[in-house]
Amino acid sequence: MAAGGILLLSRGTRAAEFELRQFHNQPADSPLDKWLNAMWAAVKTETNGRVAVQTFPDNNKLAGGDPAALNMVASGELDFFTLNGGSIGNLVPSCNVQGLLFAFRTPEQVFGSLDGDLGDYLREEMKTKGIYAVPKGCFDNGFHQITCSTHPIRAVDDLQGLKIRTPDAPIYVEAWKALGAAPVVANFNKLYETLKSGTAEAQTNPLAVAEFLKLYEVQKYVSLTNHGWSGFNLMANWKLWQRFPADVQSIIERNAVKYVRQQREELAALNTEFRTKLATQGMTFNEADTSSFRPRLAAYYARWKDTVGEKAWSLLEKHVGKLA
Repeated sequence: MAAGGILLLSRGTRAAEFELRQFHNQPADSPLDKWLNAMWAAVKTETNGRVAVQTFPDNNKLAGGDPAALNMVASGELDFFTLNGGSIGNLVPSCNVQGLLFAFRTPEQVFGSLDGDLGDYLREEMKTKGIYAVPKGCFDNGFHQITCSTHPIRAVDDLQGLKIRTPDAPIYVEAWKALGAAPVVANFNKLYETLKSGTAEAQTNPLAVAEFLKLYEVQKYVSLTNHGWSGFNLMANWKLWQRFPADVQSIIERNAVKYVRQQREELAALNTEFRTKLATQGMTFNEADTSSFRPRLAAYYARWKDTVGEKAWSLLEKHVGKLA
């Protein structure tokens, strides 16, 4: 009977055909980490154990941070990765449309375009660089606000000379230069350290990042600007994706849509909730007058229209209106 039990167990348990790794740059137990783990657990169950993906928060402490992980997924050294479009733009120029300041104004504009024709176009562009972007697979990060240790940002004059941390992506660096600030480039894994040391006075991210990274310990002011949006595009190595049987591709894509939707809903609620929570942790909030920001960005828009290309730009403007 014991032998028979072992035999039955072995028949019901299938060894993984694909043992894979997923990196992301958010902390453990963040909404992104939570929903990625849930998604891959569902994929493992639905593939009867054929696909087993281990999720690594904080990019598994990779020294080179996001840029290194992006290159790894393109080359095949890494299987799955999530990243914002402005940083993907270092490799795939058209993806910079996701990182343009003051382009998106509502979540409906964001997800209507990225789950639709703009997203489809960017996915084809990424394939040329060895990356497969999962359809409708962009997890939410949210609209960005400015936090600062020295003073509130009420209008563009308050940005002049401000040392503000930015990702290592030209679309962000050039935007803050155009607005008169002094960008300080640091990967996401160095964000807290950069602010604590005073290397940068300020940073820009959704409120959930300020909470999960405990930025209230090193930042005093939160200026509500909604100046840009970012999300986490779910990407796979393109050659790996082509190796998956059709049923595995379908299972991953279906679960990505399901769990992305749930993550977006939770993240939106958290970004609202954290306004109150961060205030109780000592952060002071103000509404910024962003009407003074946009006029400074005319040359910035012209430069990036050329970089992302006419097709991506026109698809973006179809959803958000004319930018330049």
